[in-house]
Amino acid sequence: MNVGITGIAYALPAREVTTAELQRRVAPKLPPRMFEQATGITRRRVAADDEYASDLAVDAATKVLADTGRDPLDIDLLLFASATRDMAEPATAHVVQAALGSRAHALDVTNACNSFLNGIDLARSMILAGRARNALVVTGETPTRAMRPSLTSFSQARTALAGYTFGDAGAAVLVEPVATGGILDVDAETHSEHWTVGGIFGGGSRHPRGDEHTYFSGDGRRLRAVFEEIGPGLISRVMNRLDHSWDSYAKVLVHQVTLPYLSRFVEVTGVPQDKLVVTVDELGNMASATLGVQLARTYPDLNPGDRVLLVGLGGGVSLMTMVWEVS
Repeated sequence: MNVGITGIAYALPAREVTTAELQRRVAPKLPPRMFEQATGITRRRVAADDEYASDLAVDAATKVLADTGRDPLDIDLLLFASATRDMAEPATAHVVQAALGSRAHALDVTNACNSFLNGIDLARSMILAGRARNALVVTGETPTRAMRPSLTSFSQARTALAGYTFGDAGAAVLVEPVATGGILDVDAETHSEHWTVGGIFGGGSRHPRGDEHTYFSGDGRRLRAVFEEIGPGLISRVMNRLDHSWDSYAKVLVHQVTLPYLSRFVEVTGVPQDKLVVTVDELGNMASATLGVQLARTYPDLNPGDRVLLVGLGGGVSLMTMVWEVS
């Protein structure tokens, strides 16, 4: 059985915030345009105060169902695959399901910025195992709520800067059996010894309460060094296993944290610039929704037989690749 993606959509909040505006609000004493120069991000979308991760997921999911002509009751499995959740309990998948009117088996999948890619892989596995006929995989990311509201020192800025790369977004895909093509290959590497490099460490049993632990903190340079060390090997392994070259792909979609980091990824891996779909400059780091937004934007230009390489990078640290051929 071949399993692939047959529908995809994304959702963005209406409110746009420029990086200059963000810096003026949280760090007015820092050198002007410091955030923008360090990240290459000029603006991003930010969810309204009464707009939640589930809302962005529902928006994208509704578009996919409409585009594919599916009733919510046709869905067997609903996965909310996101780094952001509406609450600790219950699973945000139930909030999404209630809004859609579906009766699917619903659960959350969480693995930092690789959550959405993990969700697609899990959906494919469940279908291949005969546990579902189809699956709706959704994400809703509101990481801008993990931005520290103000900076008081340069040392604090160093650990908090990665948090100011964020932008909010949602995405959804329908995964089901296809006659040809589909998801051809999935590979992953996990290097959990680096889990302390960056994250949002509150909300669990370690730090159940306190605003200080709800802000993103981490060492962006160290995280980039880890990805540079292990990322190219994973991509080379996939290319060698499938006997592929860059010419084998219509597009190469990469999780994007900052524009300089994306440039470094191009330098290290050799991926041609024209294969990329650049979103980070105008939308920021959308956590796990990044690849979903890129895929949705490039989807109308793809033809049957075109192949797309998706490269996921997630805190923890995990890396993932997925090769998808359009049916």
